[in-house]
Amino acid sequence: MILDTNALSAWVEGITAVEAAFRSADRLVVPSVVLGEYYFGIRQSRHRSRYEEWLVRYLPFAEIAAVTSATADAYADIRLELKQLGHPIPSNDTWIAALARQHGLPVLSNDSHFDVVAGIRRIVF
Repeated sequence: MILDTNALSAWVEGITAVEAAFRSADRLVVPSVVLGEYYFGIRQSRHRSRYEEWLVRYLPFAEIAAVTSATADAYADIRLELKQLGHPIPSNDTWIAALARQHGLPVLSNDSHFDVVAGIRRIVF
């Protein structure tokens, strides 16, 4: 399963619904895009050291998915599909959706805009 940024944040905060979703996952994947968004957020937080310590301890339990040329190809397809539907989604979420489509994995997210992306299954927590 691919984690959206809100799912990574919920994992860090110990939200039990996220941990329950992990039990059904064969793979736990954090996109590099999500990690970048999360690093940006914690660098502005007064709890920065706590969050950084959490990442050092728990991030090794997940696979980090980097953007590749195959991801870029999926990104272009998704972005064009959404443009034609008149339903663009935020750029970083398009990258997350591209990784999900590329790897054939669902996205764990509370963002409903993933629902308009064909071939992507969203798991709500």
